Amino acid sequence: MISNLEYYKVFYYVAKCGSVTKAAGELSISQPAVSQSVKQLERILGVTLFSRAARGIKLTGEGQLLYSYVEKGYEQIELGVRKVRQMQNMELGEIRIGASDMTLQFYLLPYLERFHEQYPDIKVIVTNAPTPETLEFLKEGRIDFGIVSTPFPEVEDVEVTPVREIEDVFVAGRRFISYKNKMMDFQELEKLPLIFLENNTSTRSYMDEFLAQSGADVQPEFELATSDMIVQFAKRNLGIGCVVRDFAKDALDSGLLFELRFNKMIPRRQFCVVQSTKMPLSMAAAKLLKIMELKDSND
Repeated sequence: MISNLEYYKVFYYVAKCGSVTKAAGELSISQPAVSQSVKQLERILGVTLFSRAARGIKLTGEGQLLYSYVEKGYEQIELGVRKVRQMQNMELGEIRIGASDMTLQFYLLPYLERFHEQYPDIKVIVTNAPTPETLEFLKEGRIDFGIVSTPFPEVEDVEVTPVREIEDVFVAGRRFISYKNKMMDFQELEKLPLIFLENNTSTRSYMDEFLAQSGADVQPEFELATSDMIVQFAKRNLGIGCVVRDFAKDALDSGLLFELRFNKMIPRRQFCVVQSTKMPLSMAAAKLLKIMELKDSND
């Protein structure tokens, strides 16, 4: 067991400088204090570490052996200190974020662009996954924070901050033009070809539950991995797509698709930032949350 690391620090500087006087200057302590530390280390180890030379002092065989190891360790410590300071100055570091295609595209991306402009040396790792997987990644400590969409079950030790409303819509192309401007009941969807997301998403879970509560028992004809593909399928008249409005906005604005109307509103949902209350944020992650106006400027 190492009894006093300060002795090894003094030994390192004396050996490096080849002089007690120079080492004292580097360490900003007195020469007697340097000499005393060396003597204490020699007493602890039971060996002589330095011998007098024509110009100052030199390492003995035992001293040379010890220095070969202490030098590596001390330089690694100095490197570590420099790296920490670089992280403090936002010159080094990384952020790990969990986000789906939807939360990345329609919420997070502009903030990442702004962050990268300010801190180009910080590495940003985005793990693309639906809400259930993102929450699991957060629980496992694999991400610093996540951007998810409601609904999701309450998770222990997770702080949830709503950041933006989203709206689910049903869209269709010219094949279904007879339904344009028609006020529909959700049960009418049972007889239409539907295009939904796959089952492992919060969006799909929400819509299945909402339609069931509205008395509609639907069986989608297509189940796709991304909302972008749902829009493409709908534009090709393969069915009626269920997506968050943002994905279909361009097609709706251009008239390639239209939005179905219902006699009951689909409640809006939320994008939320989720953070672990047990794991401290890295400085880089805290800076990004500050840009997102989710962290106090004094933090």
